[in-house]
Amino acid sequence: VQLQASGGGLVQAGGSLRLSCAASGRTFSSYGMGWFRQTPRKEREFVAVISAGGDITRYADSVKGRFTISRDNARNTVYLQMNSLNPEDTAVYYCARVRYGAVVTSLVLSDYDYWGQGTQVTVSS
Repeated sequence: VQLQASGGGLVQAGGSLRLSCAASGRTFSSYGMGWFRQTPRKEREFVAVISAGGDITRYADSVKGRFTISRDNARNTVYLQMNSLNPEDTAVYYCARVRYGAVVTSLVLSDYDYWGQGTQVTVSS
């Protein structure tokens, strides 16, 4: 399984970005997918997760109401729409797959088995 994240960039505070994560393989629709982020000063932290069928989502409190996770199983792609961005959202964003047997909408980093390479999001003030 390979995950390819894209869509990061530089945006002003208050702006929006949409991240994409394309997955290889035929079993994409069977797994929950999540987004995490990391800065040099912090450990990797949970951002959002979506169940395999897309009917259940969970968000970190810091992004709730501003970010939306979605997926298109026909395209093997998961998205993260980020609105009302602020400088505290600056980080490298990673997509990841929930491993088989874990809670389908887990917030726990160790419950994810495959990771994308990360895409940089920088929000200027």
